[in-house]
Amino acid sequence: MGYAQLVIGPAGSGKSTYCSSLSQHCETIGRSINIVNLDPAAENFNYPVAMDIRELISLEDVMEELGLGPNGGLIYCMEHLEENLDEWLTEELDNYLDDDYLVFDCPGQIELFSHVPVLKNFVEHLKRKNFNVCVVYLLDSQFITDVTKFISGCMASLSAMVQLELPHVNILSKMDLVRNKRDIENYLNPEPQTLLAELNQRMAPQFGKLNKSLIELVDQYSMVSFSPLDLRKESSIQYILSQIDMSIQFGEDADVKVKDFDAEDDD
Repeated sequence: MGYAQLVIGPAGSGKSTYCSSLSQHCETIGRSINIVNLDPAAENFNYPVAMDIRELISLEDVMEELGLGPNGGLIYCMEHLEENLDEWLTEELDNYLDDDYLVFDCPGQIELFSHVPVLKNFVEHLKRKNFNVCVVYLLDSQFITDVTKFISGCMASLSAMVQLELPHVNILSKMDLVRNKRDIENYLNPEPQTLLAELNQRMAPQFGKLNKSLIELVDQYSMVSFSPLDLRKESSIQYILSQIDMSIQFGEDADVKVKDFDAEDDD
């Protein structure tokens, strides 16, 4: 069985930086992971690329040959990937062993994980290849400055959860750039009634019922729980990695190391 992270989130949320830091952390602790680039518009990488969608198709070529804009071109590239899952992706995955660990660095267009079925079909293909997959959803912590933006981020993450039907680990990224961490702490594990009261204060009275429904939806799906990630701290990276490993059952099939107590007793 293989293991995989699908790293998604809005553009600029720090997905590639997360992949780079994760790669460095795993190298430090002597653990092997493989980073896969799924962004056909990517140019520079701060991590070793194990697989690269640009070997199949690139956004620059699509825009030049078909006259599409950046967003339309990217959707075209991802749909081309979907059409080549049984050929290109299968051939690439055959290069890895059953217990290998892959991290897929995805583009930031929100439609790819909200309603376009490309990533859904991509995930289903990984499952057929006997991979346990977890979604790592990154949200820029600097975006969370008030309750309305927090709810907006929760709704986007919930949309991905419903679309992809996978275990989710929600991360507040770029915590090392936050000046006043107390403002963020209020949203790490907030009370639903507190959120509702703040939302009602910021919204017009006619939105009261809508606000109540939104808060109940967030609370029902446990989407009010985000884990902060500070890439300056190895302990923070390890904590996030442990959460992800648990969700995909990584390491549960590993052989248990038994210490030879009899040898000690003989001494």
